[in-house]
Amino acid sequence: MATEVRVPTLGESVTEATVATWFKKPGDQVAVDDMLCELETDKVTVEVPSPVAGTLAEIVAAEGATVSTEALLAQINEGAEASAPAKSTPAKSAPAQAAQTIAVMVPVLGESVTEATVSTWYKKLGDTVAQDEMLCELETDKVSVEVPAPAAGVLGQILAAEGSTVQAGGQLAVIGGEISSTPAPAQASASIAAAAKSHDVEDAPSAKKLMSEAGLTRKDVTATGKDNRVMKQDVQKALAAAVPPSAATPHATPIRAAVPAEDAAREERVKMTRLRQTIARRLKDSQNTAAMLTTYNEVDMTEVMALRNEYKDLFLKKHGVKLGFMSFFTVACCHALREVPEVNSEIDGTYIVYKNFVHMGIAAGTPTGLVVPVIRDADSLSFAEIEKAIAEKGARARDGKLSMAEMQGGTFTISNGGIYGSLMSSPILNPPQSGILGMHKIQDRPVAIKGEVVIRPMMYLALSYDHRVVDGKGAVTFLVRVKEALEDPRRLLMDL
Repeated sequence: MATEVRVPTLGESVTEATVATWFKKPGDQVAVDDMLCELETDKVTVEVPSPVAGTLAEIVAAEGATVSTEALLAQINEGAEASAPAKSTPAKSAPAQAAQTIAVMVPVLGESVTEATVSTWYKKLGDTVAQDEMLCELETDKVSVEVPAPAAGVLGQILAAEGSTVQAGGQLAVIGGEISSTPAPAQASASIAAAAKSHDVEDAPSAKKLMSEAGLTRKDVTATGKDNRVMKQDVQKALAAAVPPSAATPHATPIRAAVPAEDAAREERVKMTRLRQTIARRLKDSQNTAAMLTTYNEVDMTEVMALRNEYKDLFLKKHGVKLGFMSFFTVACCHALREVPEVNSEIDGTYIVYKNFVHMGIAAGTPTGLVVPVIRDADSLSFAEIEKAIAEKGARARDGKLSMAEMQGGTFTISNGGIYGSLMSSPILNPPQSGILGMHKIQDRPVAIKGEVVIRPMMYLALSYDHRVVDGKGAVTFLVRVKEALEDPRRLLMDL
């Protein structure tokens, strides 16, 4: 029976790829999960495994061909090995079965993520593992990814030690075979042979095109692809390395000054996690790119607190989730964004893109750093739905279980520094968004109301915005509308 091999899902917004390399040719025997070919998109390289064991009958898309998602790549005749005449005795087949190995590969890491760091191995060499048992944890610049065992067996090799950097689709370990702490000799000899015949290897089409445009030759580029092939990212790295020092970013991290020996002995150096490095880079990029300005106001929380205290028990009983302040602020912001749409927009080159929906980012602090899970279509959700979404995504954020998709596509962000006791701050924009609201600590303060000084629970609000697209009038109007909605929640019901 023939089984079709089709192009897998390539990622969000990616619809086509180029067939870079075929690792098998027609007539070759293939096992389940053997790598058949390698596809190259404009963002990542994707390896296509064999879905069944058998014989590669036909290659439909040749190397260099452009294919779309779900397009037919090849056909495999199942059971070809079983139907072929036996060429060895049963006694000789037993060692071959014992030596069967299964590769543990780096899974898909998400849109625009091409590499990860091996943070923890849960298993060591020689351990017996069950199918789907967790082998190791990878850390990207956005999320942590656990890698399960694709099959039951014994962990024979670990090819990527803790702390090493691996590429998407790369190999992490081998289940089965002889137990070894280093790559198998066959692999080493294969890599040497590949280097020796590198001049016979066809480089990725996109890499050749990029080298031609940049005026580079093959000797100018360090190849990292299979069989010493030059990939697109290799050319990009070579181009980046060729940038003259004068063109380097003026905001590079300065070299740390020397410290006295007696102080150095009492210091501790801890390498930044990939998440922390990304947070630092993105926040600095935000400051360098946007014309960021912050406007402030204060809100009397009396009415919201009274409403919450009156209905919190009924709310919990009916919806199974606590009524907090975040749902009030989320609904108030959605209400204000409809009136001031430029705060819910972003700049794309010479265009302003207005979002006719609200994907609300809720900044959350975790043990590993700041993440911003996104509540999609928050403007169409009820108070209960918003509270459930915040509770669920907050728990997943603390456990490091958020997926890439859950942190992408936000159009506006709310950050609550008040939970840590912050009285006032200026939040930094989350690019490419044009606005972020900062909540702060609720504090009793004397205020003048109708000529009398009274004590009220007050909160400072801060709106940081990109002045390139949001004028001062729009920013102040937005913050005033949020203030009005919170001081009189009935306005939300009346759409005022």
